[in-house]
Amino acid sequence: MKDTDIKRLLYTHLLCIFSIILSIFIPTFFLENFSILETYLTWLCICSVFVTAINLVLYLVVKPNASSKRSSLSYKVTRFLKRCIYFLMSCFFFHVIFVLYGAPLIELVLETFLFAIILSTFTTVPCLCLLGPNIKARLRVFSRNGVTSIWENSLQITTISSFIGTWFGASPIPLDWERPWQVSPISCTLGATFGYVAGLVISPLWIYWNRKQLTYKNN
Repeated sequence: MKDTDIKRLLYTHLLCIFSIILSIFIPTFFLENFSILETYLTWLCICSVFVTAINLVLYLVVKPNASSKRSSLSYKVTRFLKRCIYFLMSCFFFHVIFVLYGAPLIELVLETFLFAIILSTFTTVPCLCLLGPNIKARLRVFSRNGVTSIWENSLQITTISSFIGTWFGASPIPLDWERPWQVSPISCTLGATFGYVAGLVISPLWIYWNRKQLTYKNN
């Protein structure tokens, strides 16, 4: 494992964090009374677009082990369409999970679905960018000893931290604090965002700290 690889990973994650910061501040110059709480649905859409765009650009530039095989236009279009389909499937899957866990079935359907989109952006989009539309690769990465690079290691950490953040974000909803951010699914979204950012910060540091103990099959 080279220190330059860890630095590339760190810079990539810093740019992902920067994309979230941009989604908070840039719209204030163009949208009146814009804020995360007051214009919650608008921010969800903007944040999802920013994070997805940064992930696409970064993984196209720094994606490890990029293969030149099967680089025909039809192949690229097919893989792109598969990625879009998998992303939509992920959104619907998360939406169903949220409903099963107590989210309103009809009353807040738009809010719940946009929350599913932002969680898919934090978890599914990096998977699709790094692994492509390959279910077996995802099962391998999220198995106990299936990672083959620091990028997959980082993917594990950021995905799990996003889910943990969502779980903790849901805990204040039943409390009677009467805070505006307690309304479902705002607190869940904030928890997922903090969890995602925490994963982006923690994973390069954890990999650097444990670099001597980490071994990968392709190394």
